[in-house]
Amino acid sequence: MNATAIPSLQLAALCAVLVGGAAVVYRMAHLGPVTIAPRAALRAVLQLGAVALILAAALAHLWSSALVLTVMFGAAVLTAARRARAGRSALWLIVSHGAGLSATLPAILISGVVPLTGVTVVPIGGIILGGTMTATSLAARRALDTLGDRHGEVEAAASLGFTDREARLEVIRPTAADALLPGVDQTRTVGLVTLPGAFVGVLVASGSAVQAAAVQLLVLFGLLLAQSCAVAVTIELVARGRVHRAA
Repeated sequence: MNATAIPSLQLAALCAVLVGGAAVVYRMAHLGPVTIAPRAALRAVLQLGAVALILAAALAHLWSSALVLTVMFGAAVLTAARRARAGRSALWLIVSHGAGLSATLPAILISGVVPLTGVTVVPIGGIILGGTMTATSLAARRALDTLGDRHGEVEAAASLGFTDREARLEVIRPTAADALLPGVDQTRTVGLVTLPGAFVGVLVASGSAVQAAAVQLLVLFGLLLAQSCAVAVTIELVARGRVHRAA
Protein backbone atom coordinates (compact mmCIF):
# COMPACT_ATOMS: atom_id res chain seq x y z
CA MET A 1 0.00 0.00 0.00
CA ASN A 2 1.51 3.33 -1.06
CA ALA A 3 1.31 6.59 0.87
CA THR A 4 -1.19 8.23 -1.48
CA ALA A 5 -3.70 5.42 -1.01
CA ILE A 6 -4.01 5.91 2.74
CA PRO A 7 -5.83 9.29 2.64
CA SER A 8 -8.24 7.92 0.02
CA LEU A 9 -9.06 4.92 2.20
CA GLN A 10 -9.46 7.13 5.23
CA LEU A 11 -11.75 9.44 3.29
CA ALA A 12 -13.88 6.54 2.08
CA ALA A 13 -14.11 5.12 5.61
CA LEU A 14 -15.05 8.49 7.07
CA CYS A 15 -17.72 9.05 4.42
CA ALA A 16 -19.16 5.61 5.13
CA VAL A 17 -19.30 6.39 8.84
CA LEU A 18 -21.04 9.74 8.25
CA VAL A 19 -23.62 8.28 5.88
CA GLY A 20 -24.16 5.28 8.16
CA GLY A 21 -24.64 7.63 11.10
CA ALA A 22 -27.25 9.58 9.18
CA ALA A 23 -29.06 6.34 8.35
CA VAL A 24 -29.07 5.33 12.02
CA VAL A 25 -30.57 8.69 13.01
CA TYR A 26 -33.24 8.28 10.34
CA ARG A 27 -34.07 4.87 11.80
CA MET A 28 -34.10 5.83 15.46
CA ALA A 29 -35.98 9.12 15.03
CA HIS A 30 -38.39 7.73 12.41
CA LEU A 31 -37.50 10.51 9.97
CA GLY A 32 -38.25 8.36 6.95
CA PRO A 33 -36.92 5.30 5.13
CA VAL A 34 -33.46 4.32 6.35
CA THR A 35 -32.24 4.16 2.75
CA ILE A 36 -32.72 7.90 2.08
CA ALA A 37 -29.25 8.99 3.24
CA PRO A 38 -27.31 6.09 1.61
CA ARG A 39 -29.16 6.55 -1.68
CA ALA A 40 -28.53 10.29 -1.65
CA ALA A 41 -24.86 9.68 -0.87
CA LEU A 42 -24.51 7.15 -3.70
CA ARG A 43 -26.17 9.56 -6.10
CA ALA A 44 -23.79 12.32 -5.01
CA VAL A 45 -20.77 10.09 -5.61
CA LEU A 46 -21.93 9.11 -9.09
CA GLN A 47 -22.91 12.65 -10.07
CA LEU A 48 -19.72 14.27 -8.81
CA GLY A 49 -17.61 11.59 -10.44
CA ALA A 50 -19.31 12.16 -13.79
CA VAL A 51 -19.16 15.95 -13.43
CA ALA A 52 -15.46 15.82 -12.56
CA LEU A 53 -14.70 13.89 -15.74
CA ILE A 54 -16.82 16.22 -17.88
CA LEU A 55 -15.47 19.42 -16.38
CA ALA A 56 -11.87 18.28 -16.78
CA ALA A 57 -12.41 18.38 -20.54
CA ALA A 58 -15.03 21.13 -20.75
CA LEU A 59 -13.18 23.80 -18.80
CA ALA A 60 -10.33 23.74 -21.27
CA HIS A 61 -12.40 25.73 -23.81
CA LEU A 62 -14.74 28.68 -23.44
CA TRP A 63 -17.36 27.29 -25.83
CA SER A 64 -17.58 23.98 -23.99
CA SER A 65 -17.78 25.83 -20.67
CA ALA A 66 -20.75 27.80 -22.04
CA LEU A 67 -22.36 24.49 -22.99
CA VAL A 68 -21.87 23.17 -19.45
CA LEU A 69 -23.42 26.34 -18.03
CA THR A 70 -26.40 25.91 -20.37
CA VAL A 71 -26.97 22.38 -19.08
CA MET A 72 -26.74 23.68 -15.51
CA PHE A 73 -29.29 26.36 -16.39
CA GLY A 74 -31.74 23.75 -17.65
CA ALA A 75 -31.29 21.63 -14.53
CA ALA A 76 -31.89 24.69 -12.32
CA VAL A 77 -35.11 25.56 -14.14
CA LEU A 78 -36.43 22.00 -13.87
CA THR A 79 -35.57 21.85 -10.16
CA ALA A 80 -37.34 25.13 -9.44
CA ALA A 81 -40.33 24.04 -11.52
CA ARG A 82 -40.64 20.81 -9.55
CA ARG A 83 -40.41 22.59 -6.20
CA ALA A 84 -43.00 25.18 -7.23
CA ARG A 85 -45.54 22.42 -7.97
CA ALA A 86 -47.00 24.49 -10.78
CA GLY A 87 -47.13 21.87 -13.51
CA ARG A 88 -46.20 22.95 -17.01
CA SER A 89 -46.79 26.60 -16.19
CA ALA A 90 -43.60 26.47 -14.09
CA LEU A 91 -41.60 26.48 -17.33
CA TRP A 92 -42.21 30.23 -17.28
CA LEU A 93 -39.60 30.28 -14.53
CA ILE A 94 -37.05 30.17 -17.35
CA VAL A 95 -37.67 33.91 -17.54
CA SER A 96 -36.90 34.34 -13.83
CA HIS A 97 -33.63 32.44 -14.06
CA GLY A 98 -32.68 34.26 -17.22
CA ALA A 99 -33.34 37.63 -15.60
CA GLY A 100 -31.17 36.81 -12.61
CA LEU A 101 -28.29 35.40 -14.62
CA SER A 102 -28.30 38.03 -17.39
CA ALA A 103 -28.40 40.90 -14.89
CA THR A 104 -25.24 39.70 -13.16
CA LEU A 105 -22.94 37.39 -15.10
CA PRO A 106 -22.30 39.57 -18.20
CA ALA A 107 -21.34 42.57 -16.05
CA ILE A 108 -18.93 40.46 -14.01
CA LEU A 109 -17.27 39.00 -17.11
CA ILE A 110 -17.18 42.18 -19.23
CA SER A 111 -15.67 44.18 -16.39
CA GLY A 112 -12.49 42.13 -16.62
CA VAL A 113 -12.44 41.52 -12.88
CA VAL A 114 -12.98 37.82 -13.56
CA PRO A 115 -10.98 36.30 -16.46
CA LEU A 116 -13.09 35.19 -19.40
CA THR A 117 -12.04 31.54 -19.21
CA GLY A 118 -13.90 28.31 -18.62
CA VAL A 119 -12.20 27.79 -15.29
CA THR A 120 -13.84 30.97 -13.94
CA VAL A 121 -17.08 31.20 -15.95
CA VAL A 122 -18.50 27.85 -14.84
CA PRO A 123 -17.82 28.17 -11.08
CA ILE A 124 -18.97 31.81 -10.84
CA GLY A 125 -21.96 31.18 -13.10
CA GLY A 126 -22.85 28.04 -11.17
CA ILE A 127 -22.83 29.84 -7.82
CA ILE A 128 -25.04 32.64 -9.11
CA LEU A 129 -27.33 30.20 -10.89
CA GLY A 130 -27.68 28.08 -7.75
CA GLY A 131 -28.66 31.09 -5.66
CA THR A 132 -31.09 32.22 -8.35
CA MET A 133 -32.68 28.77 -8.44
CA THR A 134 -33.21 28.73 -4.67
CA ALA A 135 -34.73 32.20 -4.61
CA THR A 136 -36.96 31.48 -7.61
CA SER A 137 -38.30 28.21 -6.26
CA LEU A 138 -38.97 29.74 -2.84
CA ALA A 139 -40.71 32.77 -4.34
CA ALA A 140 -42.91 30.70 -6.66
CA ARG A 141 -43.86 28.14 -4.03
CA ARG A 142 -44.59 30.68 -1.28
CA ALA A 143 -46.58 32.90 -3.64
CA LEU A 144 -48.70 30.03 -4.95
CA ASP A 145 -49.26 28.67 -1.44
CA THR A 146 -50.36 32.11 -0.29
CA LEU A 147 -52.77 32.51 -3.20
CA GLY A 148 -54.34 29.19 -2.30
CA ASP A 149 -54.64 30.04 1.40
CA ARG A 150 -55.89 33.61 0.90
CA HIS A 151 -57.99 33.18 -2.21
CA GLY A 152 -60.89 34.99 -0.53
CA GLU A 153 -58.80 38.11 -0.05
CA VAL A 154 -57.91 38.12 -3.74
CA GLU A 155 -61.59 37.93 -4.67
CA ALA A 156 -62.41 40.68 -2.18
CA ALA A 157 -59.78 42.97 -3.69
CA ALA A 158 -61.09 42.20 -7.17
CA SER A 159 -64.62 43.12 -6.06
CA LEU A 160 -63.29 46.51 -4.95
CA GLY A 161 -62.06 47.28 -8.45
CA PHE A 162 -58.54 45.87 -8.40
CA THR A 163 -57.42 44.05 -11.52
CA ASP A 164 -56.56 40.36 -11.14
CA ARG A 165 -52.85 41.21 -11.25
CA GLU A 166 -53.18 43.95 -8.64
CA ALA A 167 -55.30 41.78 -6.34
CA ARG A 168 -52.78 38.94 -6.48
CA LEU A 169 -49.85 41.29 -5.93
CA GLU A 170 -51.45 42.70 -2.79
CA VAL A 171 -51.46 39.20 -1.32
CA ILE A 172 -48.21 37.71 -2.59
CA ARG A 173 -45.82 40.68 -2.52
CA PRO A 174 -44.84 40.11 1.15
CA THR A 175 -43.72 36.58 0.27
CA ALA A 176 -40.91 38.00 -1.84
CA ALA A 177 -39.05 39.06 1.29
CA ASP A 178 -39.14 35.46 2.54
CA ALA A 179 -37.58 34.20 -0.70
CA LEU A 180 -34.78 36.77 -0.49
CA LEU A 181 -34.02 36.22 3.19
CA PRO A 182 -31.50 33.35 2.80
CA GLY A 183 -29.37 35.38 0.40
CA VAL A 184 -29.52 38.50 2.53
CA ASP A 185 -28.63 36.54 5.67
CA GLN A 186 -25.70 34.89 3.89
CA THR A 187 -24.34 38.32 2.99
CA ARG A 188 -24.89 39.70 6.48
CA THR A 189 -23.19 36.81 8.27
CA VAL A 190 -20.32 36.05 5.89
CA GLY A 191 -17.07 35.81 7.82
CA LEU A 192 -18.93 35.65 11.14
CA VAL A 193 -21.01 32.50 10.77
CA THR A 194 -19.89 31.01 7.45
CA LEU A 195 -16.86 30.97 5.16
CA PRO A 196 -18.37 30.31 1.71
CA GLY A 197 -16.79 28.10 -0.89
CA ALA A 198 -15.56 30.89 -3.15
CA PHE A 199 -13.57 32.42 -0.29
CA VAL A 200 -12.06 29.12 0.81
CA GLY A 201 -11.27 28.05 -2.76
CA VAL A 202 -9.39 31.23 -3.65
CA LEU A 203 -7.66 31.26 -0.27
CA VAL A 204 -6.38 27.72 -0.74
CA ALA A 205 -5.40 28.33 -4.37
CA SER A 206 -3.68 31.69 -3.98
CA GLY A 207 -2.95 32.00 -0.29
CA SER A 208 -4.09 35.64 -0.38
CA ALA A 209 -6.83 36.44 2.11
CA VAL A 210 -7.42 39.84 0.48
CA GLN A 211 -7.94 38.34 -2.96
CA ALA A 212 -10.18 35.62 -1.53
CA ALA A 213 -12.31 38.23 0.26
CA ALA A 214 -12.58 40.33 -2.91
CA VAL A 215 -13.80 37.39 -4.99
CA GLN A 216 -16.27 36.36 -2.30
CA LEU A 217 -17.71 39.89 -2.06
CA LEU A 218 -18.11 39.98 -5.83
CA VAL A 219 -20.04 36.71 -5.74
CA LEU A 220 -22.23 37.76 -2.80
CA PHE A 221 -23.12 41.11 -4.34
CA GLY A 222 -23.83 39.40 -7.64
CA LEU A 223 -26.14 36.98 -5.86
CA LEU A 224 -28.04 39.87 -4.27
CA LEU A 225 -28.75 41.36 -7.70
CA ALA A 226 -29.49 38.03 -9.39
CA GLN A 227 -31.87 36.86 -6.68
CA SER A 228 -33.64 40.23 -6.50
CA CYS A 229 -34.28 40.20 -10.25
CA ALA A 230 -35.38 36.56 -10.24
CA VAL A 231 -37.82 37.02 -7.37
CA ALA A 232 -39.26 40.22 -8.85
CA VAL A 233 -39.92 38.46 -12.16
CA THR A 234 -41.33 35.38 -10.42
CA ILE A 235 -43.81 37.42 -8.38
CA GLU A 236 -44.89 39.22 -11.54
CA LEU A 237 -45.38 35.92 -13.40
CA VAL A 238 -47.54 34.57 -10.57
CA ALA A 239 -49.53 37.79 -10.36
CA ARG A 240 -50.25 37.69 -14.09
CA GLY A 241 -51.34 34.05 -13.87
CA ARG A 242 -48.51 32.76 -16.05
CA VAL A 243 -47.31 30.53 -13.22
CA HIS A 244 -50.14 28.82 -11.38
CA ARG A 245 -50.96 25.67 -9.48
CA ALA A 246 -51.89 22.72 -11.61
CA ALA A 247 -55.49 21.63 -11.18
